Amino acid sequence: MTTISKVAELAGVSRTTVSHVINHAERVSPQLRAKVSAAIAELGYLPNSQARSLRTGRTNVIAVLIPDILNPFYTELVKVIQGALEQLGLDALIFNTDVPGGRSQAHGDQYLRQISQRGVDGLIVGDFALHGMLDRLRELTTPTVFIGSLPEPIVDVVELDDYDGAAQMAEHLLSRGHTRIAVVSGPASFREADRRIRGFADALAKAGHPLDRALLREGTYLQPSGRAAVAWLCEEHGGDMPSAVFFANSLMAIGALTECYDRGIRIPGDIAVATFDQVAQLEDVRPRLTTVGNSPAELGRRAVSMLHQRLNGLDEPPRKFTVPCFLQAFDTA
Repeated sequence: MTTISKVAELAGVSRTTVSHVINHAERVSPQLRAKVSAAIAELGYLPNSQARSLRTGRTNVIAVLIPDILNPFYTELVKVIQGALEQLGLDALIFNTDVPGGRSQAHGDQYLRQISQRGVDGLIVGDFALHGMLDRLRELTTPTVFIGSLPEPIVDVVELDDYDGAAQMAEHLLSRGHTRIAVVSGPASFREADRRIRGFADALAKAGHPLDRALLREGTYLQPSGRAAVAWLCEEHGGDMPSAVFFANSLMAIGALTECYDRGIRIPGDIAVATFDQVAQLEDVRPRLTTVGNSPAELGRRAVSMLHQRLNGLDEPPRKFTVPCFLQAFDTA
């Protein structure tokens, strides 16, 4: 059986140094860390995580809660978070709350109870994964980073600049000659959905073209909602169609492209289509969607970085980091 003593002997270091490397202590030089890591690999040494937890008081496990693993935004986000945690020697425990917008409070209690019982070192929460559960998060006293927007500074937050991103898209569509624009938002209860509508509407109003509320429709962030929005435009506004439509997320926009294709609606010839979101999946969608936003990867990396600082002893009031949005104009608008 390979032991920590055998690793230390092969590497020519003390048991303490090997322990520091295993527990990812920052006091070990890169040269020693490389030597110990090579010895661990050669001997096939596997540290006992339970014993390590008893010694250090840490589990090296981070709980990650997301609302919908099938949503490409969250799929990409989780992949980046898991990879970034692995580079720090931390394991990710993924909780998928399944329903966009989060489950009921009873389910939220269940998730938090499991997290508490497992004794995780930290928590990363994707927006809406615990809708209405912020007070419970505060009670956990576990280092936490929230990816999204909070009404008050409860925990560290990483958020997209939704307002500015939507404003950028409005300005882009105006620059292309569109003044009568439909908007398909996210669910009204979602804070970022409200910011995107306000950013878009304010930019239109500033340019002298107020948003026509008759062309504003609430969506669900799912593909069928995008298809339904196109059907609604054709049925309710077929005689006076807007020249462009802005979707609050990419899944709805993809659904809209499909519905337009089925109805013989040309994009952008008959109507321009633009969306909030910049996920890798869109690279394979044709025609290429004009988008605004930022990669989920940037949010994930920033969230892990902020949590790592907390795990290393950072003690200050909750912080907020805002990730800027940028626009990419392609085929559809």
